[in-house]
Amino acid sequence: MTSKIWGGRFSAGPAAIMEEINVSVGFDQRLAKQDLHGSRAHCTMLVAQGIVSKEDGDAIQEGLTRIEKEIISGNFLFKRALEDVHMNIESRLADLIGAPAGRLHTARSRNDQVATDFRMWVRAALETLDEEVRKLQSVLIDKAEVHAGTIMPGFTHLQTAQPVTFGHHLMAYVEMFGRDRGRLIDARTRLNECPLGAGALAGTSFPINRALTAEKLNFDRPMANSMDAVSDRDFALEFMAAASILAVHMSRLAEEMVNWSSVQFGFIRFTDAFSTGSSIMPQKRNPDAAELVRGKSGRVFGGLFALLTVMKALPLTYSKDMQEDKEIVFAAFDTLELCLAATAGMVDDMKPDVERMRGSAGSGYATATDLADWLTQALNIPFRESHHITGKIVKLAEGKGCDLADLSLEEMQAAEPRITKDVFKVLTPEASAASRTSFGGTAPDNVRKQAEAARARFLTLGKAP
Repeated sequence: MTSKIWGGRFSAGPAAIMEEINVSVGFDQRLAKQDLHGSRAHCTMLVAQGIVSKEDGDAIQEGLTRIEKEIISGNFLFKRALEDVHMNIESRLADLIGAPAGRLHTARSRNDQVATDFRMWVRAALETLDEEVRKLQSVLIDKAEVHAGTIMPGFTHLQTAQPVTFGHHLMAYVEMFGRDRGRLIDARTRLNECPLGAGALAGTSFPINRALTAEKLNFDRPMANSMDAVSDRDFALEFMAAASILAVHMSRLAEEMVNWSSVQFGFIRFTDAFSTGSSIMPQKRNPDAAELVRGKSGRVFGGLFALLTVMKALPLTYSKDMQEDKEIVFAAFDTLELCLAATAGMVDDMKPDVERMRGSAGSGYATATDLADWLTQALNIPFRESHHITGKIVKLAEGKGCDLADLSLEEMQAAEPRITKDVFKVLTPEASAASRTSFGGTAPDNVRKQAEAARARFLTLGKAP
């Protein structure tokens, strides 16, 4: 049986294995909404240009409306034999309205049709992810504001470095996710050009109006080159690149939550809503959601490299390799949407152990830099010399097995005679954090101001981050 898709050129149908490798309707039916939208705009343009009669155009529009209702209700039957979502809709349209359906594909190819549908889908996906990241930022800001003065250790090399506040630590992720939103919005801006009307690759001899279809589909303009229009997948690559960096940031936060919730850290605790148990160890409370967010980042990274590999050696214009783009992007979107919701839930759920955090912030000589800064500010000692003096005092405290604040004034003066009792005012974690008042610093008042500013920057709807 000859294929209804390929027409008179072929006298027999495809081999079973050919149909199996070629069919895409199992996943590209997710483009049905966009395909219907694109077909309506294309039909409107064809009628406006006098290429299709108003009577046939009205019949096409009515048929597309009926198909949309069937799809929404779940009564539309997608057939594998028709290969993809586009031909399934076109075939059903012919069943419903007869001959006028054949006029819809005038002056377009599946190449520009699928490129347009996919761009519209990715555009909507970027908007959805931007909103989900905004929600995550909102939860982080709320938590940061509550804990603007909660002292915890800051780390470098996963070693105690200087005291910071829990709020300040969380606000760092607000900034990261703000950049992620910037990339998502940037990608949306760049993709918002319309391929429809490019035809298979060379344009068309019909007197079409590409500006009209672009406007109807909420694109900024038609794509300028018909070959680029059908062969470009930069928009999908940008989506995957932005998705991968977003996944990195979620994975880093997930890693922190895994560490913080361990017995060894004991900084936070999840409720039963975000904890799991062990089949053999009854005492366990496992942060599985955080571990899964961390693990699922690999799927997104893999998708980016898969799509880069698909595109890296394709000559202009369209090749069937490009059918591989959709499953990759769909899967990344699904993964991110799930992980964003889970991450926001975990941030909202986690309860910090304030005393445990504060106790840990004072360990490991975390206020050594404050001592060095005090020597420079109070005694006008060059910082490099202050650093050396502080090192000697830390070594003395290590030898005694005590913290810096537990040393006597006389012991400190043995390293630097000009040290006064005022030095002890800077050696507590609270004093250390409070002193970091420079812009972007961890002082609690700073954090409160940062949270307020972040609400204005990131959470105002309709405003780009």
